[in-house]
Formats: sequence, structure tokens, C-alpha cells
Amino acid sequence: MADVVLIRLSRAEPERFALLFDRYYPEIHRFAANRLGPAAADDLAAETFLIAFAKRTRFDAGDPADDGAPAERAPGGHVRAWLYGIATNLVRRQRRSEQRRYRAMARAPRDQSVVGHDERIAAMVSAQSVHRDLARALASLSARDRDVLLLVALGELTYHEVAAALEIPYGTVCSRLSRARRKVREALGDTDPSGHDRDLGDL
Repeated sequence: MADVVLIRLSRAEPERFALLFDRYYPEIHRFAANRLGPAAADDLAAETFLIAFAKRTRFDAGDPADDGAPAERAPGGHVRAWLYGIATNLVRRQRRSEQRRYRAMARAPRDQSVVGHDERIAAMVSAQSVHRDLARALASLSARDRDVLLLVALGELTYHEVAAALEIPYGTVCSRLSRARRKVREALGDTDPSGHDRDLGDL
């Protein structure tokens, strides 16, 4: 059943929301763990879904019943992007924790055994496998640029989904991602930090 249909049904039948929880909890939890560490992931992922459940009636699922709803509605029915946007907002409350985590990783011994030719950034930023240069580069990014980069790299969101998640224009996503990639590439010796080639546009 489509995500937006579940959102609509859950307004009258709250138990339907459990299907969205089952569908997206693992990846939201993984995203939270990569941003703030495993210890914080349980609480952040759970809070993401509590907030989403509370705001489900204000989510723009594209039906006429939403006319006149508050302006904070998520645009266009991107349920997955909406969840990532909530999770990212919760991460923002713990910016200092995220910065400390990346700085600690940057000081940790380099583990040469785990970063292979085809590894994605999701493996690289885990506590066990991140190498120092990437951690240092992530810590050096502005919060806004890091959010965009990690939504693409960890959440595997498209540029349009990132725009929906962060409620920013598509062009802003492109410019922030381009800037973040450039800085991280410099730190990693011209390795693409996201490993993505879809939706590249003019980048």
C-alpha cells in the first residue's frame, strides 16, 4: 500500500501508522546511528515516529481534505523524505554531539581493513570503519551542507526528496551538495564522498 494512502487511512485508523513504522524504522535508525552513534539512535528514531504520528493529520498527502491545513505540512506526499526531515531536525538539536563524534573519529587510529574500493559512505561513517580524513572533513562542513550530503549519502534520498525533507529549493540542495562534495573530495583525494551519480544535473 502506498505511503500516502497509509497516511490518509491512519487519520481515522491510527493503527495503520504501524505499517509505516515497520517500513521505515530500520533505515531511520541506521541514519540516526551514523549521525550520532548507536547509543542515541534508539531514542532519535523513536522520537521521529512519535512526531510523525502526532503530525500525520497535517501531512500533505495530496488530497482535498488537506485544504486549509497549517503551513508546516510536508510538500507533495514524500512520506519517506518527510521522516528523514524530522530525523534531521532532531539531529540538529544535538549538533555538538555530532561534531564531537566526528572529531573523535578523526583522532582514532585508521583502520585500513574496512574501506574497500566499492564501499559506500554509509560504511565509511560507521563507528568501526570511518577513517580519519572523512571524519575530519565531515566535522569541517557547515551544518546545512552536512545535512544535505548525508541525506544523499546515508539516506539515499534523491535531490528532490532532500528538498522536500529540508523544505528548501532544489537549487539550494544542488549548491550545498556541490560545496560539500568539493570539500570532502579535497580531504579524500578526489574520491566522491556520496558515491551517487543519479540526479547530478549540472554538478
